[in-house]
Amino acid sequence: MDTSTRPKSGTGFFKTCFNGVNALSGVGILSIPYALSQGGWLSVLIFTTIAVICFYTGILLQRCIDSSSLVKTYPDIGELAFGRKGRIVVAIFMYLELYLVAIDFMILEGDNLEKLFPSVNFHVAGLKIGGKQGFVLIFSLLVLPTTWFRSLNALAYVSVGGILASIILIGSVAWVGAFDGIGFHEKGVLLNWAGVPTAMSLYSFCFSGHAVFPMIYTGMSNRKMFPTVLLLCFIICTLGYGLMGVIGYLMYGESLKSQVTLNLPTRNVSSSIAIYTTLINPFTKFALLVTPIAEAIEDSLHVGKNKAVSLSVRTALVVSTTIVALVVPFFAYAVALTGSLLSGTATMLLPCACYLKIRSRTCRRLGFEQVVCVGIIIVGVGIVVVGTYSSLKQIVQNL
Repeated sequence: MDTSTRPKSGTGFFKTCFNGVNALSGVGILSIPYALSQGGWLSVLIFTTIAVICFYTGILLQRCIDSSSLVKTYPDIGELAFGRKGRIVVAIFMYLELYLVAIDFMILEGDNLEKLFPSVNFHVAGLKIGGKQGFVLIFSLLVLPTTWFRSLNALAYVSVGGILASIILIGSVAWVGAFDGIGFHEKGVLLNWAGVPTAMSLYSFCFSGHAVFPMIYTGMSNRKMFPTVLLLCFIICTLGYGLMGVIGYLMYGESLKSQVTLNLPTRNVSSSIAIYTTLINPFTKFALLVTPIAEAIEDSLHVGKNKAVSLSVRTALVVSTTIVALVVPFFAYAVALTGSLLSGTATMLLPCACYLKIRSRTCRRLGFEQVVCVGIIIVGVGIVVVGTYSSLKQIVQNL
């Protein structure tokens, strides 16, 4: 029986593309101009290499799933390769990464809303709440219902909103440069060695959709189309990221802030559109991040079909991310750290290690693919070590 064509009901080609592009095109689009300004023009080569590696490791995950009919999720792949310990290691990296990105979204909302409405304070039941904190709380209440969808078909409609938001964001930033008197006159530098580690961490953060790929793949109605879908998603996202990076770097050069929206002049219509669009993006992504964590908790409690338990698990996840976002507001540096540490591990190291282990049971000889996988592991370890060190250094300097 061919496992690659098994489920007939499921998401079709285009809906899978929407979910895939949405999983890849996240907050990274805001920080890509900053990453380019850190690494210089030649770091585009590093960016492209990371994109190719992450596409390839996505295909490796698919092969791992196809090698056994029992494998459905990323932790299942870890268990198939390395037993119970493998499952635990993969689960820790994967769910922690998703959880931290979800918190990052909350902080992003607070930052950008505060830029739009700097003098706002909230009064609730006699308590005075600061603007940023109030905005985080409002966002958590509004995003909560999207986490209750259980089907990927329903999420695909939310994903379309996320993709449109990314397109509008690139367009409105380009508009500020072209028509609002900023221009594209910055020369930039060719290569900045000191900034390369930061650029690498941010680039690998851009392509970290691997935690969601197994869920998207196993939910497809025709699984044979997955490599085509994945290739299309990576091409679209790489072009989108690249365009945004180049536009932002030509506009602001070395003076870029960590989110390009924080550079934009405040009273322009196009700037406001860019910032409002930034605020829409997390609404469309949050559910995609929280769903795998919720499903794992539901599976471990054996309550898959119980609606009430499912709703309370998802609600508890939103509440806990909100609390962390409120307690640790200078999280941006910590997220760059987890980006390099967790994304590098989940997107490069683990897929190659699991694939090599599963493959070694059927094929003992050293082939071209095995050499490529070992090469990617070496690159991945480099990114994780160098990126984690440089992020930690920045956190310490900014304390």
